[in-house]
Amino acid sequence: MEIVEGTLTGGLPYLAFGGGPALVVLAGLEAENANPTGATRAQELRGLRGYAQHFRVHVVRRPPGLTAGVTMAGLADLHARALADRFGEPVDVLGSSTGGSVALQLAVDHPDAVRRLVLQSAACRLSDRGRAAQRRLAEHAAAGEYARGVAELAPVMTATAAGALVMGAVLRLAGRSMVPADPTDLLRTIDAEDAFDVCDRLGAVRAPTLVVAGARDGFYSPELFRRTAAGIPGGRLRLYPRMGHVGPFMSGRVRADVLRFLAGEPVGAVAPAVRGTWAG
Repeated sequence: MEIVEGTLTGGLPYLAFGGGPALVVLAGLEAENANPTGATRAQELRGLRGYAQHFRVHVVRRPPGLTAGVTMAGLADLHARALADRFGEPVDVLGSSTGGSVALQLAVDHPDAVRRLVLQSAACRLSDRGRAAQRRLAEHAAAGEYARGVAELAPVMTATAAGALVMGAVLRLAGRSMVPADPTDLLRTIDAEDAFDVCDRLGAVRAPTLVVAGARDGFYSPELFRRTAAGIPGGRLRLYPRMGHVGPFMSGRVRADVLRFLAGEPVGAVAPAVRGTWAG
C-alpha cells in the first residue's frame, strides 16, 4: 500500500493512503506531534486498512510547536484552514479520543468543514475521572517519567481489571520507546482537553454524526456519550456494552458500523434530546 507523507497548511503532519473519497482521521493523544515510524506506524496502518479499502484515508496530527495556552477551539481553527486548503469542500471526519475532541470542536465552530462526523471513544468533554487520569500523565511526563504515566492510564483504557493488568505491562514497555524528547506539545494538548467542554453547543453541529464507544470507557461514561449524541440534531449512538476506551479502535464490528454510517446507512439509535442534569 503506497503511503504519502507530508504536512498540511499550518504544519499539521499527515499520512495518506488508500483510494476513494477522502476520510480524515484525527489522531488521539500522542507523545509527540509527528507521524509515527517503525512498529508504531505499522500498527496504525493495520488498524486503518479496512477504511483504506473504501476511502483515501488522511491521518492528520496536531502540529508540533503548539503555543502556550492553546485551546481546542484554536486547534479546530488550524484544522479548518488545513482541510479547506487541502480539499476545498466538506469531508468525512473520524476523530478518536483526543482527536474526537478536536473533531467535535471543528464541527461546532466550522460546520461547513465536515460532511459526516464519527466520534470514536470521544464525547463533548472528558469525565472527571478522565481528566484526573490525563493530569497524572502530564505530571509524570513533566517529571521525565512518561512510561510510568502511560502505564497508569491502563485502568481507564480497558474494560476489566485483568485487561488493565495486561494493558499496563504493554504500555509500560511501549512507553519506554516513545518517550518524547520534549513533552511540551503533549502537556499543552492535555491542558487544552482539560478545558474542553462543548456540551452546551452541540446544537451547532450540522453534520450527520455517529458516536461509537464502549460502555466501560473510563475516560468518559455512558451518560456523556448519550448526552453528546442527544445534543447533536439527529445524532446517533452505538454503545458497545463490553468494551472500554481502546476496544472500538481494534474492533472489526465497530469498523463495519462506521463504514455503514459513512455510506449513508442508518446505524445505532437516534439519541433523544433530553434536558436535565447529566452525570459523568
